Amino acid sequence: MKSKLALRATTLALASLVVSLQAAMAQPQDYEFQLVENEVKGGADAVVAVRLVDKRTGAPVENAVIFTTRMDMAPGGMETMTTPVEALPSEQPGIYRFKTDFVMSGDWRFSIAAKVQGETGTVESRLILKAVQ
Repeated sequence: MKSKLALRATTLALASLVVSLQAAMAQPQDYEFQLVENEVKGGADAVVAVRLVDKRTGAPVENAVIFTTRMDMAPGGMETMTTPVEALPSEQPGIYRFKTDFVMSGDWRFSIAAKVQGETGTVESRLILKAVQ
């Protein structure tokens, strides 16, 4: 009986170690930003929301440090057409919101870079969305 309990305890300890090692070996490509909506109402005070997920588990990733954002019209051949991006408070775990001013309708590229707490490397994405009037 004691040997079965010892075997179970050892198995659980090893399984826990494997899970911990997998989490410790996460790479930036294990995370992904996704648009919450592909179309956003244009104009001043437009809100763009993105979700950061761990692709290995599908779980939302909270408390990432967003340090780079850029909104431009590169998909339409106008990369120099940019608009400011301002971070807004999050309303849901793993959802990051940003206020911007879409001065014209069309396709926009949202470039975003972040650090995930406890991980090395940078998670970067370039997301294409449409501003509609």
